[in-house]
Amino acid sequence: MIKLQIIGHLGKDAEVRNVGDRKVIAFNVAHSERYTDGQGNRQVRTTWARCSYWTDSVAVAPYLKKGTLIYTEGIPSVDAYLSTANQQPTGSLDLRVSRVELLTGKEEEDAKPTAYGQNAAKGKGAKAPEPQAVMESEDDLPF
Repeated sequence: MIKLQIIGHLGKDAEVRNVGDRKVIAFNVAHSERYTDGQGNRQVRTTWARCSYWTDSVAVAPYLKKGTLIYTEGIPSVDAYLSTANQQPTGSLDLRVSRVELLTGKEEEDAKPTAYGQNAAKGKGAKAPEPQAVMESEDDLPF
């Protein structure tokens, strides 16, 4: 299995749609990388991921507002296509979300992280682990 983890800001408010008897929360996450190129110029490269969170509970949706910093993970896919504007090859990074964690809100810079998804559903509670534990695998052995 391939799992992708993203920490980034939401580009706009999340949208909730009904698909059959299920609900999907759709949102876009941007991660910006700052670097200096070979000529000494500062550059910014932003990568966007289109996220789909299929769920029975949309409790997290009201908190997924533009600018909110989140951690999300899930199964990635990449689509290649020709752009409609200029017929140039382009692509998109899509993520089928299994977990969402609110890191900060636009108005609450010191907010506590809150997790939604598989770990919360397994009885581990709504509170997220300490930030350094977020990137560790739960399947790792302690030795």
